[in-house]
Parts: sequence; structure tokens; C-alpha cells
Amino acid sequence: MNIIKLSAINSTNDYLKQLYNTRHVENFTVVLAEEQTQGRGQRGASWVAEAGKNLTFSVLIKDLLLDIKEIFTLNAAVAISITEALDSYKIPSLCIKWPNDILSGNRKIGGILIENSIKNDGEIFSVVGIGLNINQTDFAGLPKASSLSVTTGREYDKEEIFLGVAEKIKRNISRLQNKDKEIIWNKYHAKLYKKGVPMTFEKNNIKFMGIIQGVTHAGNLQVQLEDESTAEFGLKEIQMLY
Repeated sequence: MNIIKLSAINSTNDYLKQLYNTRHVENFTVVLAEEQTQGRGQRGASWVAEAGKNLTFSVLIKDLLLDIKEIFTLNAAVAISITEALDSYKIPSLCIKWPNDILSGNRKIGGILIENSIKNDGEIFSVVGIGLNINQTDFAGLPKASSLSVTTGREYDKEEIFLGVAEKIKRNISRLQNKDKEIIWNKYHAKLYKKGVPMTFEKNNIKFMGIIQGVTHAGNLQVQLEDESTAEFGLKEIQMLY
């Protein structure tokens, strides 16, 4: 694994994409930054992290996806890689909030942003951006944010956690390459936040109750509605209120 360490960068995802488009970059190359000034999350949200306290890095994954429809399976593999790595630290109530937030209880401690590109020859390559709150303790104005340190009351070795997550990603990508997708999906659903629990959702400013049943391989959330029918919702169609 080739690791590029930077003191500060606007976005590790952007840096890695630019690198890949200008020269040969080996698979599983990682760009790791102590500070990311323009980090991004889902739905165009910014990812704000205190410099030097957290993990912000991106991983290049290529020679994996053959079909654009398989993208969310990669998302699932990365999400469980993070929870598997953090499980060894006994972080309480670790779960994955659809589509790609990592939670401890009801507080967000990490997020994933995967950006996929198709080259002229049809090759699909993915840049997997990961942000993990490790030792930051001040989250003023972010009531749903937390960190490993806040959750457990201790400080952590960022390098050790990074290496653990990277190793789990390589292992789970290997499973995908060996067509062991069901193992990935079973683990993802076992960690899925509020699965089987009645909760409130919002669509087009209208609130309704539902029960999460699972996530399809295309990445849609399956929700049982009050009339007992099951509906599927895409990423930008629905918001989970928690």
C-alpha cells in the first residue's frame, strides 16, 4: 500500500483524483492529510474536522467494479471495514446509518464519500474518502457529532486506527473480488442503524412513520410503511429523522 502523507490539503479525494488522471497510480494508494480544508460529505455537505485530531484520507480502488450498478456494494464493504476495525477498540453501539455514516449510538463519528469515474476505455475507478473523528472533543454547533475520544473518554493512536481500517478495506475488497458479496451484505445489514425499528422519515417536507427493512444492492433504502407495503427510496428522496 502506497501512502502519501500531507500536512494540509483542500480535499484528499480531489488530490487523489488529480493524481490518478495525470500519472500511473497503483491500486490502494492512500492520501492521508492532517488537515483537510474543503472536505465534503453526502448531499454537498462540508466535512469539518479539527486539524491534527482526526483521520481524513482517501483510497484509490481500481480493477474491481465492472458494472456501475455495483457501486453501493463497494460502499457497504468500506462501511463494514470501518466498523470491524473500530470493534477491536470496544467503541459502544457502533452502527452504519444509511447510506454511509458511521455512528456510535445516535452520534456521528465518521462518514464515507465514494466518487466513481469512468475512463474512455470503460475502466471504473473509485476514490474512497473517509473521515473519522478520533481525538476531537469540541463539536460546537454540531449536536449530532461525536468522536472516539468523546465516546470512551480516552485518546487514541490515529496511525494505529488508520492502519487497522486500511487492512480491513483490503480484506473486504478481496472478498468482493472473490465474489463473496453476500458476506459483505450480511455484515452491513447486521450493523444497519434502526433496522426493524419504527421511526420517522421525511419526504418532500411530509413526515411519515416507517420501519427499515434493509438496503438493496443498488443502494436504495427499503422501508415498510404503515399500510404494511414496502417502498424503496434513493439517497436524495428521503431523510431519516433521528
